[in-house]
Amino acid sequence: MTLSRRHVLRGAVALGAAGAVAPFIAESADAAALSAPGVVHDCIIVGAGLSGLAAARQLTAAGRKVMVLEARERPGGRVVNVKTISGNLHFDGGAEFVGPTQDHIRALASEFHVDEQVTYNEGNNLFSVDGTVTPYPAAIGIPVDQTAPEVVAGITKLTTICLSITPGKPWEHPLAVYWDSITFKQWIDRTVITAEARLLFGLICSSTLSVGPDEISALFMFSYIASAGNAANPGDMFRLLNTDGGAQERFLDGGAYRIPEAMANTLAGKIVYNAPVSTIDTRSGRAVVRTEAGTFTGKRVIVAMSPAIAGRISYPGGLSVARNRLHAGTRMGYEGKFQAAYDTAFWRDAGLSGQVIGNGSPIDITFETYSQGKHWLMGFISGDNMRRLDGAPPAVLMKQCMDSFVDYFGPQARSLAVDRGFKRWDYDEYSWGGPTGLPAPGLLIRAGTALRQPNGLIHWGGTEAAFYWQGYMDGAVTSGYRTADEVHAALS
Repeated sequence: MTLSRRHVLRGAVALGAAGAVAPFIAESADAAALSAPGVVHDCIIVGAGLSGLAAARQLTAAGRKVMVLEARERPGGRVVNVKTISGNLHFDGGAEFVGPTQDHIRALASEFHVDEQVTYNEGNNLFSVDGTVTPYPAAIGIPVDQTAPEVVAGITKLTTICLSITPGKPWEHPLAVYWDSITFKQWIDRTVITAEARLLFGLICSSTLSVGPDEISALFMFSYIASAGNAANPGDMFRLLNTDGGAQERFLDGGAYRIPEAMANTLAGKIVYNAPVSTIDTRSGRAVVRTEAGTFTGKRVIVAMSPAIAGRISYPGGLSVARNRLHAGTRMGYEGKFQAAYDTAFWRDAGLSGQVIGNGSPIDITFETYSQGKHWLMGFISGDNMRRLDGAPPAVLMKQCMDSFVDYFGPQARSLAVDRGFKRWDYDEYSWGGPTGLPAPGLLIRAGTALRQPNGLIHWGGTEAAFYWQGYMDGAVTSGYRTADEVHAALS
């Protein structure tokens, strides 16, 4: 199938500069002309998420001829605005928050005049454990008794380890082999004794990765925490988890999707939508990229996606053993988001921030946001809860999620809701879950270096390959910039 017309996005909307909600129009480049025999681009970029778009803009600015191939009918990847059930409102269905040291995504927000709003963080948060909900001050961030000797010792040990990890290169640590051979749960169980302390440390994993601490290696968790910073500010647990001073400090007015939408608009004529890639063949000395929209040829190619998804592409020219292992051993977390809209933030009247953390079901984490004149409660569904609800009818999923809100915030959470909606990332054909690719225990040692190591003409991007803020929007952007630099240098 050859695409040479405009395609209208059906599944998302974006907020324009004037504040009006309007459908995003994905202008697909003329695939027939750009895939014609003899047309050779400097670089083919697979994926129009933040990483691919960042690479394309940087290469274009350097005078390189680029072509972006996107499987979806929109840009953004795991960043998207989703319509509510009424169709009258929209919300962030994927990546949403920004915070300190996430300098690159915030620079793009400034460039495209996407304002930041401060996440409400006053009053009390709620800590939900096995059906019991306990308030604690929002100002302390996470429900950790930082005066308890066991907790203090555990945090101190975790902090010391993470400070010793080189961001993006955890396999270089002298104890890396051991830490990658055990799960993060095993590390927790060997570090703290009480059930409460073990739950609290487990939340570091489940609240950020949407899986339990028994599903990833200790090394991967240490590396993920170590990446929550920049060159001048080492990553730490509190910056990863907190609202004030942390990764959830702010959200983007009108939705984070406004940023990739604006980036894509600067690349008019350089993006082909509805073009899932099936094959990248480098045997001819060129990168021949086959898609449903045609076949494109480039001197180099950037694959800007998670290893879990990149492994679905065929590579006739062959990949390194390590890269093949990375594809086979990486999966996505189980994740969904549910949001309900309200005319007033009624929970504030009870002295609540709108934030919940714990092991509740099906929603285990919530935040308050504001958009389109409405206050929103946003809830994450993750891990086993999402697995269980993946096959449930929409009405069942929404009822159970609303039941969680009622458990946390009272019956008004149901009676005062004016709209609602959800996004199941496990159902997304080109994401397979979220929020980031998760290597199996032992894989970082065997294949971690393949995250960024080019295979001949093929370069690897995506947020999973970032040095800092791996798994976040900022990591996706910096990974795109890195691959652009690699390609530009290789072509010079």
